Amino acid sequence: MIESPHPAAPAHSPAPTHAPTPGPAPSRARTAPKAVLVDEDGPVLHVRLNPWGQDDTLDAAVLDDLINLLDDLHERPDVRILTLSSLGTDFCLGADRGEYQEALAADPSGVGLRRIADKAHRLCQALENTHAVTIARLHGRVIGAGLALASFCDLRAGADTSRFRMPEVGVGLPPAWGGAMGRLVGEVGASRIRELMLTCDVFDAGTAHRLGLLHRTAPLDQLDKVVASWTGPLVRRSPEALVLTKRMLAGYARADRTADASLLDSHLLAASLHQHARG
Repeated sequence: MIESPHPAAPAHSPAPTHAPTPGPAPSRARTAPKAVLVDEDGPVLHVRLNPWGQDDTLDAAVLDDLINLLDDLHERPDVRILTLSSLGTDFCLGADRGEYQEALAADPSGVGLRRIADKAHRLCQALENTHAVTIARLHGRVIGAGLALASFCDLRAGADTSRFRMPEVGVGLPPAWGGAMGRLVGEVGASRIRELMLTCDVFDAGTAHRLGLLHRTAPLDQLDKVVASWTGPLVRRSPEALVLTKRMLAGYARADRTADASLLDSHLLAASLHQHARG
């Protein structure tokens, strides 16, 4: 006979004379991310876009999940490396312009649209400021806001079949997403970024590597090995030295952006889309 895991109390067991003292209230459960997939491997946090096969775009849900995740890392000194990749066919096809149009239609004043665009700025600043060393693993197409997001990672590896483009001017918009113009100019140089932003040309992984947008390239099936070649040594480094070096590098990079106007990005984007809507 199988015994019940919860046997009945004896018939004559005395009833308790008072209610048990309640324990401490349970802490509020943290909301699990829904638009990104997060896996931990010791001190390495793997963050993957497009876990459920949705569009390869950065909509507000993705921005919210990434911002919350990066905010939580302030309380996670044990996480020393963050890798950012995608489970989709492409790393990222840019911002969700349909969401922009819907936000503008719902509120022609542009307040809702600016709120979404401000999230992009907060995300990129959080990515730049986190103590964890961030690694972007890129494949397929890396377009617009997807390239902007990757540019804020400390290290970037791309498949040799990757293709890159900054299409904003071609669709009548300013390249105003997350403050990326200043970051890209700092990483690559104004001359080359000027050409790529104005022409909206597609460029390959070899060109991205020569420009400094990619630190390494490899065949797609070897890309994980490239990322592992970074994460392995990094986890053996002094955490204090890594954090201090990252902070110093960020400080010097920002010194080159003393006239950074990225806080205006959301206003520029809203004004441009509003003008388009009016015809």
